[in-house]
Amino acid sequence: MQSLKERFNSIISLQDLEKFKVEIIGKKGGLTLAFAELRNLEGEERQKQAKTLNEIKQEFEKLFESKKQELQILELAKKLQDEKIDVSLFTQSYGGKEHYVHLMIEKIVDYFVALNFELCEGGLVEDDFHNFEALNISKFHPARDMQDTFYTRDEKLLRTHTSPVQIHTMQKKSPPLRIIAPGAVFRRDYDLTHSPMFHQVEGLVVDSEGRVSFSNLKFILEDFLRYIFGDITVRFRSSFFPFTEPSAEVDISCVFCKGEGCRVCSHTGWLEVLGCGMVNQAVFDAVGYKNVSGYAFGLGVERFAMLYYGINDLRSFFEADLRVIGQ
Repeated sequence: MQSLKERFNSIISLQDLEKFKVEIIGKKGGLTLAFAELRNLEGEERQKQAKTLNEIKQEFEKLFESKKQELQILELAKKLQDEKIDVSLFTQSYGGKEHYVHLMIEKIVDYFVALNFELCEGGLVEDDFHNFEALNISKFHPARDMQDTFYTRDEKLLRTHTSPVQIHTMQKKSPPLRIIAPGAVFRRDYDLTHSPMFHQVEGLVVDSEGRVSFSNLKFILEDFLRYIFGDITVRFRSSFFPFTEPSAEVDISCVFCKGEGCRVCSHTGWLEVLGCGMVNQAVFDAVGYKNVSGYAFGLGVERFAMLYYGINDLRSFFEADLRVIGQ
């Protein structure tokens, strides 16, 4: 046993350790051959020799693992020392640059703030009432399947849209209201055009009954979309959202092919960019508003940024690749 320990103490590298392991317990190792010789012994002598060999093997394996851990720590320390760099010696510098998503949020918010919209923000964690129930999305409403999200054990959830900001604001303030709500939202999607975390900007306008109409909504969205994308055609398609009625999807003529039809727009000449509508009375009932009317709209910031900056994979926004940010 003593000679085995001395042999281990003399080993200074993982490579030598592996060679020693093969030498002792490999297919043709000394201990392996000694076990094979047991077949030539009989009775008590065989049992005695087998016991001795097993004790040696157990001691070897114990010493081997201990030595292996020791050498791995030493090797890592040496690697860290060899690869150590002095960051103060770097002469190349990178200029600061804002992320595409933040640039787009600022561009959108600037437009609406200039129209006297109030900038409102809320928490990322919400309860079921503010994220779903108050927005006319009941417990078993099919819209919940489209907004499958992340729940915690205390019945809280990561918000699936920035609409809860609208609910909180309406609970705290009386109309008239004119707010814009940007922020991060969460849904269980991940592919070329979807991410588990993305950003939305939603707007809400509420005033006395009859003072806010769909015509107001249509005018402001057409002007906003031309502010972002320039000379485009805008169209409204009838749609359904639980929190607005009537509701519409808004399309713009493809910014890449100018409406001629290409791969990006699936050869339709149109790109869907946001949803909107007149606020459903059920939402006003949930917050205690009476005799009011209003409109709301919502858009995905990454969608706008992909179109505006010509980025074809949404996941590029979250990979921290300097080549993308520095284009």
